[in-house]
Amino acid sequence: MKPYAVIGAFLVIGLLLPLMTVMAATLLSPRKPNPIKQDIYECGLKTVGETWVQFKVQYYIYALIFVVFDIEVVFLYPWAVAYNQLGLFALVEMLIFAGILLAGLLYAWRKGALSWV
Repeated sequence: MKPYAVIGAFLVIGLLLPLMTVMAATLLSPRKPNPIKQDIYECGLKTVGETWVQFKVQYYIYALIFVVFDIEVVFLYPWAVAYNQLGLFALVEMLIFAGILLAGLLYAWRKGALSWV
């Protein structure tokens, strides 16, 4: 049970520390309500027209594809550093991993998720 006590302590600290900082900010922050502070603005200027703008879903697709390939780099970097110590099995595994990601990219490309129009 001793190793679990350390995990439990980290869990308690991980939950209490953010909670304590939010509570301290709530208690210590100055409260001076003002109509100017409550006013809606964008880039320092008053908005004209509708303030809620819908973005194309396409931008989220670009972000998801970026995250996928960013994670791929996270996995490829340690593999490339330790390439000399790894055998043929690790090479085949990394080729399978890269192939799966390439298949996903080709699928997104064929579906038109990467078109700029």
